[in-house]
Amino acid sequence: MTHRSPLTVAAVELAPRLRELGFTADGIALHLGPAATDALHRGEPGAVRRRVSDSSPLSTVIRWFLLRDTLPDDLLADVLGPRVLGLLRDAGAAGATTSGSRMLIDVRPHVIAGEHRLVFSDFDASMTEVIPGPDHVLGVGAASLSLLGSAPLSPVGSVLDLGTGSGVLALAQAGCAGSVTATDVHSPALDFAEATAAAAGLAGKIIFREGSWFEPVVGERFDRIVANPPFVVGLPEVGHVYRDSGLDLDGASELVVAGAPEHLTDGGTAHLLAAWVHTPAQSWQQRVASWLPDRGIEAWVLQRDVADPELYVGTWLRDESLDPRSPEAQERTRAWLDHFAEHDVTGIGFGFVALREIGDRPTEVTAEELSQPFTDPLGPEVEEYFLRTAWLRDRDAAEVAAARFRMRPGVAREQVSLPDTEEGVGFSPAALRLTRTDGPRFSHDVDEAIAAIVAGLRPDGLNLEETVGLFAVSRSLDEDTLIEGAVAAVVDLVRHGLLLPADLTEES
Repeated sequence: MTHRSPLTVAAVELAPRLRELGFTADGIALHLGPAATDALHRGEPGAVRRRVSDSSPLSTVIRWFLLRDTLPDDLLADVLGPRVLGLLRDAGAAGATTSGSRMLIDVRPHVIAGEHRLVFSDFDASMTEVIPGPDHVLGVGAASLSLLGSAPLSPVGSVLDLGTGSGVLALAQAGCAGSVTATDVHSPALDFAEATAAAAGLAGKIIFREGSWFEPVVGERFDRIVANPPFVVGLPEVGHVYRDSGLDLDGASELVVAGAPEHLTDGGTAHLLAAWVHTPAQSWQQRVASWLPDRGIEAWVLQRDVADPELYVGTWLRDESLDPRSPEAQERTRAWLDHFAEHDVTGIGFGFVALREIGDRPTEVTAEELSQPFTDPLGPEVEEYFLRTAWLRDRDAAEVAAARFRMRPGVAREQVSLPDTEEGVGFSPAALRLTRTDGPRFSHDVDEAIAAIVAGLRPDGLNLEETVGLFAVSRSLDEDTLIEGAVAAVVDLVRHGLLLPADLTEES
């Protein structure tokens, strides 16, 4: 088998030896203890070094790979084996010094899609002073972790990882996909990605292609697309290839969101990270919707965060290890903010875009805020969301009224009261909410009538219309008016998964 670089050969032989030594995320945590493990994650090498001052093999590899110490060759050869050490040197992953050898790249253990994996990339600034260069290849960053949690891991035929970087998303998808195609415009990134896949024993399952955007897959379609593109919003220039696209403002996100639909199979899905500008001329929802075709796509766009231009620029300058107080950073700040001002940018939104191919139907776009905190993976929710909306799409109001439903387990009824300002004492009701305690924690304000009707719905009981009729009779209310409001409320509750259609749960 032909490899892109000698690093792949080194990765194949290095990985099993490191597993034997316990150089995994769990093994390192157990070896260091909770406090030093937290220090490792915070980037505090001094606290970690105190825990690995012994001569054990695991301490040795932690010092060499994670703390980036220079160690004697005889010690490294004894722990890793002379052949592995030689392969790392031949691949340019390790370099000789007068006192031994030191690592020149990052080899770090992670848990990816529930599996212990090694990820190969360039050094970051976590353990040593490093300023990422223009060609820097990122390891497992915050954006990668976000998309790992929001992309489904259910069985699928073919997957495209657009802009794979060090191969993290391809690695996750390879465990559930029949085939994975990983592309990147940056050749060193593909070298790292192939090594990452080889260390996991998955090199043969992932096809690596070099090229810009969708060029390497022209005319091809996939069951699932994942993409963490260089979405940083700024000037049309490439300062760092892993984050800057060379396209103006949010052009990279537009390109990926607009281009993904034509590469989806029937019923295929895309799961993308994206950023978009906020301007007075249009809402952010309208802006993202304008990137999509008129027909054939259902889109769920979730804005997780919004930053003002000043905060946004400062954050990304720190990302490249620039001191905001330095003359260079101040000049960069001025140019960046001037560019935003010229285009009336008042904020920059960031979030997830999930797309599903729906055939020859008008495109449907739901764009909403998802600012509430949650820790559950979003991937399963996205898949269920598309099932729920497909159910709604196929039914009119009368059919919704004739359906049976069940409440999602764990939905909480919340009564919110505020101080009674009229009486001056006590509390008065202010809101009644139904809130999910799982997934993305969606919450809906309802009135007492809707809350009572929803509470009476059972998959083996009365349908919605019958439940509303019973409630209307008991309260002497107009049934027609009540059913109209109940159907509208139930549609919203189904869309966010607080209520589940009985026939949908039976099918699943």
